[in-house]
Amino acid sequence: MTLIKSISGIRGTIGGNVGENLTPIDIIELTSAFAAFLQRNRMQASASSEEAGDGAHPQGEARKKLTIVVGRDARVSGDMVSRLVCGTLQGMGADVIDTGLSTTPTTEMAVLHHHADGGVIVTASHNPGQWNALKLLNNKGEFLSGEDGRQLQEIAAQHHFQYANANALGTYTLYNNSIQDHIDAILRLPLVNRDAVAKADFSVIIDAINSTGALALPPLLKQLGVKRVTLLNGEPNGLFAHNPEPIPENLYGISEAMSKENYDIGFVVDPDVDRLAFIKPDGKMFGEEYTLVTVADYVLQHTPGNTVSNLSSTRALRDVSRQYGVEYNASAVGEVNVVEKMKATHAVIGGEGNGGVIYPELHYGRDALVGIALMLSYMATSGKSCSQLRALYPDYKISKNKIELRGEMDTAKILDRIAEQYASHQVDRTDGVKIDFEESWVHVRGSNTEPILRIYAEALTEATADNIARKLLQDIHDIIR
Repeated sequence: MTLIKSISGIRGTIGGNVGENLTPIDIIELTSAFAAFLQRNRMQASASSEEAGDGAHPQGEARKKLTIVVGRDARVSGDMVSRLVCGTLQGMGADVIDTGLSTTPTTEMAVLHHHADGGVIVTASHNPGQWNALKLLNNKGEFLSGEDGRQLQEIAAQHHFQYANANALGTYTLYNNSIQDHIDAILRLPLVNRDAVAKADFSVIIDAINSTGALALPPLLKQLGVKRVTLLNGEPNGLFAHNPEPIPENLYGISEAMSKENYDIGFVVDPDVDRLAFIKPDGKMFGEEYTLVTVADYVLQHTPGNTVSNLSSTRALRDVSRQYGVEYNASAVGEVNVVEKMKATHAVIGGEGNGGVIYPELHYGRDALVGIALMLSYMATSGKSCSQLRALYPDYKISKNKIELRGEMDTAKILDRIAEQYASHQVDRTDGVKIDFEESWVHVRGSNTEPILRIYAEALTEATADNIARKLLQDIHDIIR
């Protein structure tokens, strides 16, 4: 079974049987349900406005048809899937603005730019090339909430949608300027210092993995004033040069290139450009957990405010937040959960430890482009190298482990027993069980996408983190027995 339906959309491997893999029928079904969901929201908003008697309408409410933005990464199946999505939306009576080859944050921003009712991103993010997915956005360019996702899946399951007649079909518009719109918005940010970056005369290398980072990152760097840029895997043909997840074991190519040449920093993104990893001048990893930490440090120097990351992210963001006397909060794992917590706590910066930076001054979505612009601005204005910035933060080590769940395993029971066993410590049940110790923590939770339990532990040394994780693994095995 390689078809996964969740609150954020649908993903799976291309081909095979309907309902088991990601087939054209599955794509059309979910896309139709999404348009119906947006139509229902439009009608409910209109009815609420009329009941209030204020005559007001939400942005775009006066339009007769829905407007939906569509974008995609460069994977091989993307063109086929995108055509199905666009045609289906037109068949549902929605006007389509197709941004073509794009990035996830670019598509999110395009929803705002065009005052659209929603968006569809055709990407399986860091999954290998045989995978694809539909990620769904609301009219704020943000992923659907849990409740919205459940309503959408109900519409899809019951086929509660109706297609438009010939005279009411939606229109199709290809819009080729969305990446430049995105870059323009980044360059307008007060904390993006183009003059300082240009004066610093950085030498930069990029690994774009043969996806849409190759279209977005070079123009961004050029317009920031970076003149010396080397682009690796820069053909947006979807033939990923290596496993697309931007983690150390997959980044040997750029690491080797940096160890041989003189670069100030390396940037690596995933296929849809919402995750960002830094490479130090010696070719060693900066640490994806520290992408957000470093950008947050720069933002907090200029913008006092709270911070958020998820429960499985490094404690270093909490430490940096405390240095500035601001509040750090942790959310459940998942971008939508981080965004909800950021809004609730008025956070000025947030994200996830997988290299995801969310800067609400621009928009509420993980965005590698704004992460790059802020990182280069920090290096340029501080006069510190990439390596010197990394040395400012505690060098925590994370141990990541998992247990495959079998049919007889009761996840809720396992988590309850773990919480009881460690009740004398600080226990957080927001998402699974997180146990905070004085100089370490461990987080046990069920995966949102796989039948596994994830066990993440962090400590000041790798050995300590591994030992904590092994202890929890043994505890879980004892409970199962």
